[in-house]
Amino acid sequence: MARGTGDEDSHSKPLGRFHVLFYGVGHMLNDITSACWFTYLLVFLTEIGLPPSDAAIIMLSGQIADGLTTVLTGELIDRYGHFKIWHGAGSLLVAVSFSSVFGGCLPCKIIGSYSFFTRTVGYTFFAAVFNVGWAATQISHIRVVLTSCRNAFTMVANLSLYAVAFVVFNIESETSDVDVDSQYRWIAFSSIFIGCFFVVLFHLVTEEPRLKIGVHGRGHARISWIYWFRKLLYYQVALVYVLTRLVTNVSQVFLAFYVIEDLTMAQSSKALVPAAIYSCSFVVSVLLQEMSWDSRRLKAVYVAGGLLWLFAGAGILFLPSNMNGFMYILSVVIGVANAFMMVSGVSMQSVLVGRDLNGCAFVYGSLSFFDKILCGLALTILESYQSSFPAVQNDNHHPNLSLSLTRIGFGFVPAVCALAGIIVTLTMKLPDSRLNTQLDPLLA
Repeated sequence: MARGTGDEDSHSKPLGRFHVLFYGVGHMLNDITSACWFTYLLVFLTEIGLPPSDAAIIMLSGQIADGLTTVLTGELIDRYGHFKIWHGAGSLLVAVSFSSVFGGCLPCKIIGSYSFFTRTVGYTFFAAVFNVGWAATQISHIRVVLTSCRNAFTMVANLSLYAVAFVVFNIESETSDVDVDSQYRWIAFSSIFIGCFFVVLFHLVTEEPRLKIGVHGRGHARISWIYWFRKLLYYQVALVYVLTRLVTNVSQVFLAFYVIEDLTMAQSSKALVPAAIYSCSFVVSVLLQEMSWDSRRLKAVYVAGGLLWLFAGAGILFLPSNMNGFMYILSVVIGVANAFMMVSGVSMQSVLVGRDLNGCAFVYGSLSFFDKILCGLALTILESYQSSFPAVQNDNHHPNLSLSLTRIGFGFVPAVCALAGIIVTLTMKLPDSRLNTQLDPLLA
C-alpha cells in the first residue's frame, strides 16, 4: 500500500520548467511532417505526374492506417506502458517513410519501373507506414506532455516548415519534374532534420513515465463503451468534432492548389498563405485559452467561427485572380475561424467526458478514428473528380473568375461543413459547468 501511495505522489508531483520544455519538443517531428503532409502531399503527387485519383488513394491509405493505429496503440500503451519505446519506434518510422515519399519512389528505384501502378503502390505503402509511425508517436507523447507547452512547439514546427518552403520555392525553379522532386526533397529532408534533432533531445532528457495505478496496485476501472453509445451528447460532439476537422483538413489540402492554379499567385504563396493562417489561428487560440468558459460561451464561440468560415468560403468561391492580394485578408479570417472552431470543438469533448475520466480514452480515440477515416474519404471523393471536373469560366463578364473543383474543395465544402457544425451545436444541451481550457489541446 505504501508503494501505491508513492506512485500516486510521483504522478502528482509537478514538473520543473526544464522538463516541461523538453517534453514539449517530443512532438516536433510529428508536427512539422504533418503540416507538410496535409499542405503539400497531393500537390507534390500531382505535380510529378500521378493522376489525382491515384494521389487520393495514397492519401486515403494513410488516413485509414492512422485511424486504426490510433485506437490500437492507445489500447496497448494504456495496458503495458513503455511510452518512450513507442515514441522512438514511431519517430523512426516517420523519418524513414516520410523521406521515402517526398524523397522519391524507393520501390520504383529497386524494381526499375516508374509506371503509374508501381509509383501508386510504392507511395501508398510508405504513406501507410508514415501514418502508423505518426499515430504511435502521437499517442505515446500526448500521455506525458502538457498541451500548452506542446502547442507552443506546434507553432514553431509549422512556421519552421513554411519558412523552409518559402526559401525553397523562391530559390528552386520549377521547369520540370526533376525540379519538382528537388523542391520537395529539400523541404522533406529539412523537416526530418529539424524534427529528429528535437526527438533526440526528448529521449536524452526525459524519463520513462509510469502507468498510473491504484493504491492496491490495480488499474482504475474503465467505463464500458456502451455507456457512451447511450448518450445523445456523444453523437453530437462526435459530429461537431469530425465536421470541424473536415473544415480544417480539407481546406488545408486544397489551399496550395487554389493559390497557384486559381489565383495564379507566386510559388512562395504556397508557404506564405498557410503561414499567415496558422499564425492567426495560434494567436487567437492563446487568447481564447485565457478566457473563462461555460457551455453558453462555448457554443457562441463555435457558432462565431462557423459564420466566419461561411464568409471565407464565399470569398474563396468568387475571388478573381486579378484580386489575389485579398487572399491574405481571407487568410486572417480563416485563421480566426479555425481557432474558434477547434478550441470550442475540442473543449466540447471535455464537457462530454466530464468526471468520467476512466472512459476518456475511448471518447478521444473513437473521435480521432472517425476524423481520420471520414477526412480520407472526403479527400478521395474530391480528388477523384479533379481531372474530369471542367472549370466553368465566363469569358465575357468575369475572365479572371472560374468555378473549379479546387474552389469547391477549398471554399464550398468547408463552408457547408461549418454550417452543419453550427446547426448541430445549436441543438446541443451541454451541462452548465465551468471549463478549464488549459487542459484541452487547442491545435490538436
